[in-house]
Amino acid sequence: MQPEACRHCGTILGLAPTSGHEDRALFDDYAGSYEDACQHGLRLSGESIEFFASGRIEYTARWLQEVGARDVTGVVDFGCGVGGGVTFLTHTFPNARVVGLDSSTTSIERARRRFGDIAGFSLADDFADEATQGLVYCSGVFHHIPPSSRPRSAERILRILKPGGHFALWENNPWNPGTRMVMRRIPFDRDAIPLPPPEARRLLADAGFHVVGTRYRFYFPRQLSMLRGLERFGERIPLGAQYCVLARRPAP
Repeated sequence: MQPEACRHCGTILGLAPTSGHEDRALFDDYAGSYEDACQHGLRLSGESIEFFASGRIEYTARWLQEVGARDVTGVVDFGCGVGGGVTFLTHTFPNARVVGLDSSTTSIERARRRFGDIAGFSLADDFADEATQGLVYCSGVFHHIPPSSRPRSAERILRILKPGGHFALWENNPWNPGTRMVMRRIPFDRDAIPLPPPEARRLLADAGFHVVGTRYRFYFPRQLSMLRGLERFGERIPLGAQYCVLARRPAP
């Protein structure tokens, strides 16, 4: 089973807006070395952080098409870190305005320097919850949020979305031993508190979302890449390195 790093393509250094100042300072300290730390962990899989970033976002787009969400015009990367994920989001959702949010000031500053020509970036506390976004994409963030603060983050994401908008919550699968091994190799993931899939579904339902479903991805390392075509048959088997809970804000 394929181990997965904590985030996509060098993004999500900061924590969710409800996290404490010490956590924010920790991720500020990693703003310049995040990609290297993640790649060190991912070495076990034989793949790059870009491979996982594009795979998550492309799969999210396919799933949205399956449920009839074909015209996404506003996308928020919730916990964008140093911004690398927006390159895949803008490519995959060419008609959407992409905005990256994070609580790490250093990460947002770096994201603006690197990718400010293709996306907007804002500190999470400065972003208005205007119920205008069609998609909130979030990868590897919630395992860094203290469990007591997770409901507030989920409720905030609900407020950001317009009625009928979707939330794609990607997380590391704690039931995959390779994933746990990778997390132990990444300094800022070692003490993270995993979010098991049933708990993630319950969290979103309690926040007011309609949970569309849960799917699992990234079963095979590069050495077994010839088997990756089989993943579509196993996406409901809870052993992939990462999982996605897709949820929708109900219409009035």
